[in-house]
Amino acid sequence: MNRVALITGGQRGIGLGVARSLAEAGFSLALASEVDPQDASVADALKSLGSSARYYRHDLRQISGVPALLDRIEADLGPVTTLVSNAGVSAKQRGDMLELEADSFDFVMDINLKGAFFLAQNVAKRMLERSSSHYRSLVFITSVSARMVSVERAEYCLSKAASSMMAQLFAARLAPHGIGVFELRPGIIGTDMTAGVKDKYTARIEAGLVPAGRWGEPRDIGSIVVPIAEGRMAFASGAAIPVDGGLSIPRL
Repeated sequence: MNRVALITGGQRGIGLGVARSLAEAGFSLALASEVDPQDASVADALKSLGSSARYYRHDLRQISGVPALLDRIEADLGPVTTLVSNAGVSAKQRGDMLELEADSFDFVMDINLKGAFFLAQNVAKRMLERSSSHYRSLVFITSVSARMVSVERAEYCLSKAASSMMAQLFAARLAPHGIGVFELRPGIIGTDMTAGVKDKYTARIEAGLVPAGRWGEPRDIGSIVVPIAEGRMAFASGAAIPVDGGLSIPRL
């Protein structure tokens, strides 16, 4: 039986960094995103990952489509042994939280929280229904924003704080069955999502904002997902792991 990792948003950014690490570790990969399969990012990702990866178009907001997505993955690769819940969106527009409108709030929550929850729920139920010789896990990629406040993107922070609790809930529910659940909290990571604030944060990093003194890279997250997916951290299920170069350490 294959070790199969389903990575949402796996065609770019952090998700692609995780996919590359898991591919090197011998996992078969199912990349899922709402992006058109003909998009250049999908073609580039599949080319770099090789024959171990397949792409599946799926919009996290379409809850009713989750069973069909998992059926397709199982038919092609086998049952999912690791879910990396990575796909997410930021605030539509940064600004005063007192001016935040409901459509932006709902947009972020529908993808980052609701969509992520019901995908994980379906994956977890199938894990319980199917036996496996491999260790199985759910990995939620949240953010330092689960704890650190950014008042100009309140909806994003709220979605990540709630996602942190979601990881804890799944960890408690699945622990008796030997299924591990982990939360990773990336800090300032160099992706297309952060490209618009690159100059701003580079200056702040150079001024000491991040103790490690550099931007994070997608492979930094991938290097932590691999030992989780392989079961080398099994008794740490429920852990929330900062991947931020020390950004979230309280300092005077």
